[in-house]
Amino acid sequence: MNVTSHVVATSKTASSLLLLVFSLSVFGADVPGSGTFTEDQFERGEALYVEQCAQCHGVDLESAAAPTLIGPTFRKTWSPLGANVAELYNRISTTMPPRQGAGLQESEYLDLLAYVLGRNNVLEGSEALKNDYDYLSAIAIARGDEVLDIAANFIEGFYGLEPTGSGPSFAQLMAAADNSKDWLYHNQNYQGTRYSQLEQINIGNAGGLQRVCAYDLPTNATMQTGPIIYQGTMYVTNATHTAAIDAATCEKIWSYDWEPRDRMVWGNSRGVAIKDGYVVRGTPDGYLLALDSANGNLLWARQVADPWLGETFAMPPMIFEDTVLIGPAGSENAISGWLGAFSLTDGDLIWKFMTVPEAAAGGGPSWGNPNNIPLGGGAVWTPLSMDLALGEVYVAVSNPAPDLPAYLRPGENLYTNNIVALDVRTGALRWHKSLVPNDDHDWDLTQVSPVLKAGINNVSRDMIATVGKDGILRTMDKDSRAILYETPITTILNAEVPVTQEGVFACPGVFGGVLWSGPAYYPGAKLLITPSIDHCAMFTANEEVAFVPGQMYLGGRVRPDEEQTGWLTAIDVESGEVSWRYHSPRPMVAGVTTTAGGLVMTGELNGNLLILNANSGELLNSIATGAPVGGGVVTYEVEGKQFIATSSGNAMMTFRTGDEVEGGGRVIVYSLRGQ
Repeated sequence: MNVTSHVVATSKTASSLLLLVFSLSVFGADVPGSGTFTEDQFERGEALYVEQCAQCHGVDLESAAAPTLIGPTFRKTWSPLGANVAELYNRISTTMPPRQGAGLQESEYLDLLAYVLGRNNVLEGSEALKNDYDYLSAIAIARGDEVLDIAANFIEGFYGLEPTGSGPSFAQLMAAADNSKDWLYHNQNYQGTRYSQLEQINIGNAGGLQRVCAYDLPTNATMQTGPIIYQGTMYVTNATHTAAIDAATCEKIWSYDWEPRDRMVWGNSRGVAIKDGYVVRGTPDGYLLALDSANGNLLWARQVADPWLGETFAMPPMIFEDTVLIGPAGSENAISGWLGAFSLTDGDLIWKFMTVPEAAAGGGPSWGNPNNIPLGGGAVWTPLSMDLALGEVYVAVSNPAPDLPAYLRPGENLYTNNIVALDVRTGALRWHKSLVPNDDHDWDLTQVSPVLKAGINNVSRDMIATVGKDGILRTMDKDSRAILYETPITTILNAEVPVTQEGVFACPGVFGGVLWSGPAYYPGAKLLITPSIDHCAMFTANEEVAFVPGQMYLGGRVRPDEEQTGWLTAIDVESGEVSWRYHSPRPMVAGVTTTAGGLVMTGELNGNLLILNANSGELLNSIATGAPVGGGVVTYEVEGKQFIATSSGNAMMTFRTGDEVEGGGRVIVYSLRGQ
């Protein structure tokens, strides 16, 4: 047997595989997970291997006469998107033995696959492997005992580490809230207000928008990017593609495609961070990389997250001074979450804050662990915010794991579902606030913004707004840490009823509430305006939980209700009273932006770009983009002309809405007709 290369599936297939594995795991279908070959199948495969394969590949599976079938390189080869166990089986069954491909029976090829998987740390299961593509592709190959070495996984760009591009400076980033010509951070500014002072497009003329141009991103990857704009150049991403385009014409300036070097976990990317000519982003296989803003050349890449533990990068980074702040998604995989600060010039680690230290230690005062099970969670997968005067960075730490059986981890489960305030230069903990303690619904805290200051943002005190998957907007007094109010922004049902083995129907569901896009602030009427999902589900905890590193660890099942809609809700920032609401027929996950022109801009999964009156919620314009809108919606100015940009493409990896489209995503730009 001579496995010389892997067959890479099409991007559409890769995206579908991610959807399949994640959805089946969450919804409790029969997914192999730890592997489902039997002891007998493994033993038959061993005998057959000795007879048919050992002469080339060696008895130990790593002879020099043919490619190795064991070890880190082999396991990495068959773990990225499209290079899964099903593709491995296809390669074995159609090309082996050499010069007589397909010379064995199907059952014999499956036996050989079982033996190769078993020798590569995939755990034995209770049933034999079967020749079914979806079934085999859901099996995750385990890495083994190797430990991530971020020094060993460093890649230096061919043209050196120094960018030839320039800007924005740190001073420009700090003053982003006062510069509405550009859009310099995912949430517009460090405070995360998502408010623009532009008013050329306003309540009176918003009905006159027209499409200017579009940029198509390759592949069918999930489209959740939040565009960044600096001096007429826009930066956009998907899972592996990064591009710089002219923000007024959509003409491509450069593009860079990351070739995955390791296992890929989830194929989401919500954008880049920029400073001093560096364009920085994370990848689904755990790399942090920097590109030259002038030409897209790779400056450096360093693997700083471990995809074999279930860590993956989905969030847009934040750059502060000369450090890049980023953390991995993957709470459902029971990672031990963290937020890290890395050098802007080479990605080297500066500090790391561990979000679930007691869980990583096997339990503690806030966790307990009566059954001595593995514990984890605490991922960081949404934008950070800051108080620049205090040098504090605010982190939304997400859910604990196993997700559903909270009785197996009694206590608050620190620091999951906490606002965590850190010293941005050292990573030292300054304070924390628990908002959804002992979570048993996978109700991540997802947003810790905007950060509003008295005397600057037209509010009476310093505040932080928070929302999450539990469907409640909370605003906190930042000095006293007191919660000022809690306002439901979607359907709430049985929220206080524990999830048990008998099951409970509750709202929001596991994909309800607020996901990756949080509130925008409109100072003209002192409103917080947030999207949300109205979605319920049946939650059921398992009697026993089984942990396999890097794989889903829900500890139960979630059966979603068929109905799923969305809301855009405007709330008085001082009182918490609802000012107005807009109901969408689909979940609302797109970014929200407000402007001095009195507008709210956002999008729907049915493909509409929405422009509303920020004061009243009146719909002023609805523009069909042709595909779901689930990423950033931003506004900016180029040569005196105001533009609006939105992403359009398949937005939801986790469940189908009926609005999915063929082809890759795109960024579409609009401006006023006749300008």
